[in-house]
Amino acid sequence: MSTTQDQTTQTINLRKSRHVLRRMLRFGYPYRWHLLLALLLLIGSIVTDLAQPYLVKVAIDSYIDVPDPDVDGLIRLMLIYFVVVVAAFGLNYGQAIILRNTGRMIVYDLRMTVFRHLQTLSQSFFDRTAVGRIVTRVAHDTEAINQLFTDLLVHSARDLLMIIGIIVVMIQLNAKLALVSLAVVPLIAAVSYFFKNRLRDAYRISRAHLSHLNGFLAENLSGILTVQLFNRQEKQMAEFDRISSDYRQANIREVSLSSAFSHSLRFLTQFAVAFLLWYGGGEVIRGTVTFGVAYAFLNYVRQLFQPIQDLTGQLNVLQSALTSSERLVEVLDQKPEVVDPPKPVPLKNVRGEIRFENVWFAYNGEEWVLKDINFTVEPGQTVAFVGATGAGKSSVINLIGRFYDVQRGRITLDGIDIRAVAQADLRRHIAVVQQEVFLFAGDIASNVRLGNEEITDAQIMSALDAVGLGDYIRSLPRGIHTTLYEGGKTLSAGHRQLISFARAICFDPRILILDEATSNIDTETESLVQRALAKASEGRTTLIIAHRLSTIQHADLIIVLDKGRIVETGDHHSLLAQGGIYKQLYELSWAQESA
Repeated sequence: MSTTQDQTTQTINLRKSRHVLRRMLRFGYPYRWHLLLALLLLIGSIVTDLAQPYLVKVAIDSYIDVPDPDVDGLIRLMLIYFVVVVAAFGLNYGQAIILRNTGRMIVYDLRMTVFRHLQTLSQSFFDRTAVGRIVTRVAHDTEAINQLFTDLLVHSARDLLMIIGIIVVMIQLNAKLALVSLAVVPLIAAVSYFFKNRLRDAYRISRAHLSHLNGFLAENLSGILTVQLFNRQEKQMAEFDRISSDYRQANIREVSLSSAFSHSLRFLTQFAVAFLLWYGGGEVIRGTVTFGVAYAFLNYVRQLFQPIQDLTGQLNVLQSALTSSERLVEVLDQKPEVVDPPKPVPLKNVRGEIRFENVWFAYNGEEWVLKDINFTVEPGQTVAFVGATGAGKSSVINLIGRFYDVQRGRITLDGIDIRAVAQADLRRHIAVVQQEVFLFAGDIASNVRLGNEEITDAQIMSALDAVGLGDYIRSLPRGIHTTLYEGGKTLSAGHRQLISFARAICFDPRILILDEATSNIDTETESLVQRALAKASEGRTTLIIAHRLSTIQHADLIIVLDKGRIVETGDHHSLLAQGGIYKQLYELSWAQESA
C-alpha cells in the first residue's frame, strides 16, 4: 500500500514538475533564435573537440610511430590541429556570450512579469504573505531560472550531443574498447537515480528556510526602532540564531548530498580510466590495438565522462530551478480577489455621494468586521468615523477604495455600485492620507507627484504652501528636489504627514479620506493641517477616521461604530447630548489631550 502511495506521489510530482518547467520555458520563446544560434555554435565546438584527439591519433599512427616518420606531414597536421583549437576557442566564447546575454534578458522579462503581477494582487495577499518572502521570489528565485536556460537547457543539449558523438567515434575506432569504456555507465545511471529525489527535497527544504530567513530580516529591519526601544535585541538575536541554524542545517544537508553525488561520479570516472589503461594497454602490448588508438581512447573517455558528470551535475541545477520555478508559479497563479468587471462603468462628473447599503464584511470567512452597515454621505459633506480600536473604522475606508470587496450588500458612488467600476478609475477620484505615511526613496517632488508628470513643480509648491510646509521646503538647499531616503526618516513625523497632505491636494480628488492622519503630529502642526484641510475639503466629500475627537467637531456627520455596527449618528453637539458612547470617547480623548 505504501509503495503504491509513493508511486502515486512521484507521478503527481513528475506531472507538476513538467507543468512548472513548461511555464518557465515560455519565457525563453521570444529568444528562441538566440538559443538556437548558441546551440549551433555548441555543435560546432563539439565537432572541434572531437577532432582534437583524432588528429593526435593520426599523428601518432601515421607520422610518428611508423618505420619512416613523415615530418612534413606532421607539420601540416599540427597546423590543422592549431586551426581546430582556435576554432574551438572562438565557438565556445561566442556561445558563452550569447547564452549569458540571453539568460539576463530572460531573467529581466521574468522578473518584470512577476513584479507586474504582484502589482495586480489584492491587499489580502500582502496581508498574509511576508515581505521578505516576496523579495526572495522576485530577486533570488528569478535568478535561478537563468540557470534553467543557460546551464540546463543548452548545455544539456551540448552534453548529450557530445556523448553521442564520442560513442560513435569510439565505436568507429574500436568497438571492443568502446564497450569496455562504457562498462561503468549503468553504475552512473544507478547513482544518479539514487540521488535524484533526495537532492530535490534537500533543495526545496533549503529554499524554504532561506525564504523564512529573508522574511525575518525584512521584518526585523523594518521594526528596528521598536526592537531598540523595547530592548529586544537579545531576543531577536536568539530568534535569528534559531532561524539561521535551521537554514544552515538544511544547507549542509544540501551541500553534503551534492558533494556525495559529484564525488561518486568522479570515482566511477577514474575507475573507468584505470580499467581502460589496464585493458587497452594490454591490447597495445599484444599488438591488436595501435598506440594512437589507445591514446585517443584515453582522451575520449575523459571527454565522455565530463559531459556525463555535467549532465548528472545538472540534476542539482534542475532541482534548484524546479524549486524556484514552483515558487514563482505559485505567485503567478495567485488570483486577485478584487477584480475589474468585464465591462466597467466609466465614472464621469463625480459628485462624491457615497452610500453603504446593508454591508457585511469579513477578512476571514464569517468573522464579521462590519455588520449590516447603512449610511449615506452627501456630496461635499465631511463625515467622521469614531469608535474604539477594532470597531471597524479602517475597514470602512478600505472598502470605499475597494481594496477589499464586501461579502453582502453593496457600496455605491453617485449611485453606481463600485464593483461595476474599474479600480483605477475609482481610485483616480480618491486620495487617502494615512496615519503611517510612506515616502519612497527619491526627492520631495517625486513623492508628491508619484509619477504623475502632469503635476508641475509650481503646483507642488502651491500644495506645500497650502499645508504650511512651503517655507520649510524653501529653506532646504535643494528645495523640493531634496533627496529623501526610504521612509523619509530624515524628516519629522509632522513633516512627513504634511507632505502626504500636499500629495492628496495635488491629485485634486473628489473624495478625501483621512485615516487618523493627525494622530502622529504635534499641536502646532495640527493647527496648520486643520487650516489646510478646511481649504482642501471645500467642494469635496471628506471622510475622517478620528483619533483626536477635538479635530472632528466641525464634521457634518459623525458615525459611531462599536464591534462592527453603527450605534450612534449625528453631529458633535447632538451626540454629546445623547450621552452615549461618543460622549464617553470624547471625555476620554479630552482628558488625554489635557494631561
